[in-house]
Amino acid sequence: MADPAPFSWKGCARTVGRAGGYDVTVGKEKPEWKMEELEHGLRLQPWAWLRLAEDALLAKAYVTDWGYAILLSDLQHVWHERADAGAVSQRAKELNRRLSATPSAFLSRLRDLTCSWLEGSAGPQGAAFSCERSPDGLTVRVRSELSGLPFRWNFQCALASPSMVSQHLLRPLMGMSLVLQCQVRELASLLRLKDAEIQDYQENGAVPSRDRLKTELFDENAFLERVMTENLPEACSIENGKPFAVKLQDLYVAVTKQEFQAGRKRQSSGDSQASDRTSSNETDGGLLIQPELQSSTLSLSVAETLNMETSLPMQKPHLSKVKRKKPKGLFS
Repeated sequence: MADPAPFSWKGCARTVGRAGGYDVTVGKEKPEWKMEELEHGLRLQPWAWLRLAEDALLAKAYVTDWGYAILLSDLQHVWHERADAGAVSQRAKELNRRLSATPSAFLSRLRDLTCSWLEGSAGPQGAAFSCERSPDGLTVRVRSELSGLPFRWNFQCALASPSMVSQHLLRPLMGMSLVLQCQVRELASLLRLKDAEIQDYQENGAVPSRDRLKTELFDENAFLERVMTENLPEACSIENGKPFAVKLQDLYVAVTKQEFQAGRKRQSSGDSQASDRTSSNETDGGLLIQPELQSSTLSLSVAETLNMETSLPMQKPHLSKVKRKKPKGLFS
């Protein structure tokens, strides 16, 4: 299965993933890998910051011709919904009695609306979004048009599982923190090399052409202490998550993509190791059986032994006994 390509909300592509050209039919059972690809595609999407009336939300979505997945958060709760083409068609008919369209047409419209929504634009044909909270979920209501008729849609999101929160927020944020820490160390090392280079120039008589170009030697400890004192309060003012969604999404996508690919490699390696262990066990079993049969007969091969064991009922090798001759004495 190919890696799903993430949305780029700046200049968002209207056709994503492997959905292009796929013909969706109502009531047809969807292969499991397609629903898994929805979750994989959602995982690789950047977060967008949205303002709905008095609600500020972080949101990401992945829409294909066979379904969609959406994730929303207000930094206190995380909500999620995944729906296939059959569920989309059923809900669209319940909410839009006058509309008759294929599931792919409904999903194409939802893709356009969602893309415009996450881009922060007004939306096609003046689409309106609103949300309604409940103790166990969040409903995002969409009001728009389709083929000149009113089109309504409700994203009915339930509370996300802890594992999903970890995949989309906790683990990426930990990875981003480590990447930023590595960047700080690399920059500090580079500055020390630059100081050594400048000092060598000065020892050989070079002087800067302007006084304002003079710099002090870089002190990493003093620099980190100054950052903690001056910049930490501003950095910790997360508020509604807008700085995270606006400034760090390129890094977020890079980290989630790297983690996704590493997980795929670990899974492939685990499958190959399991296959090797299975083959090894089968071989070991054959080798353990062979000595027992050698005591009975030396003419049976390993293949004959395995075939004999798998046949029902089990047949034992026929052993011919050699008759011993009675010893003849002088008076017999």
